[in-house]
Amino acid sequence: MNPVYEKLQGCLKSVREKTDFVPKVAIVLGSGLGDYANDIQVEAEVDYHDIEGFPVSTVPGHAGKFIFGYVKNVPVVCMKGRVHYYEGYPISDVVLPTRLMKLMGADTLFLTNASGGINPSFHAGDFMMLTDHVSLWAPNPLIGANIDELGTRFPDMTHVYDTELQNLIREVAAKENIRLQEGIYAQLTGPSFESPAEIQLLHKLGVDAVGMSTVVEAIVANHMGMKICCISCVCNLAAGMTDNPLTHEEVQQAAADAAPKFKKLVTEVVSRLG
Repeated sequence: MNPVYEKLQGCLKSVREKTDFVPKVAIVLGSGLGDYANDIQVEAEVDYHDIEGFPVSTVPGHAGKFIFGYVKNVPVVCMKGRVHYYEGYPISDVVLPTRLMKLMGADTLFLTNASGGINPSFHAGDFMMLTDHVSLWAPNPLIGANIDELGTRFPDMTHVYDTELQNLIREVAAKENIRLQEGIYAQLTGPSFESPAEIQLLHKLGVDAVGMSTVVEAIVANHMGMKICCISCVCNLAAGMTDNPLTHEEVQQAAADAAPKFKKLVTEVVSRLG
């Protein structure tokens, strides 16, 4: 058996020893957005430390546990804190949680993240719905022997972010009077913030926002046939677009300030997926 798949099956067995809850939607909460889990009707919690072989988040603002429960009447698994490539994990471990949530039963993946805005029309606190992404810096998580049990060797990437889910997000944002930007996101490795020259390069490539997560997760979810959507909270303007130095605390605070609208948007979208 492929060692990556063997490890994944071991993690699934470990989770199933603690809960048999079957989610329909998987939600990944980015930096500063973890409090959303407090609004879920919780049925079970599983700490990452209690899953044998599971990568554990080390970043402030990422609690490190799965929350199983309901958003309205929709069964969900909520990843309260993700792991990042910059924490030193191999890329197969970074995407293991996404694959695991699919094996638990989730067929839809709702990704969220905190990002730096590159599009000059963006402001701190804006929400950006991903319409596409650029993946040139973080290692592609599908490199290596293909795991045929999960998906095809050469997955198509034409519509990673589901068009029906995008239309639903637009509809909900308009109904709730929530300002919604749209654009292309790029994942860089981090943990250092990007330099002004890197931001200029990304801008010339047509990138609207940048961060240190999400794209590799979307790639493996697409490989497994999941429907995917993503909302990015633009927590600051990227390097070179402001005179202020960038800090993780600023990212967390901006996400916290945007949390009420974020909760409303995510809850309404997820509730309609039922």
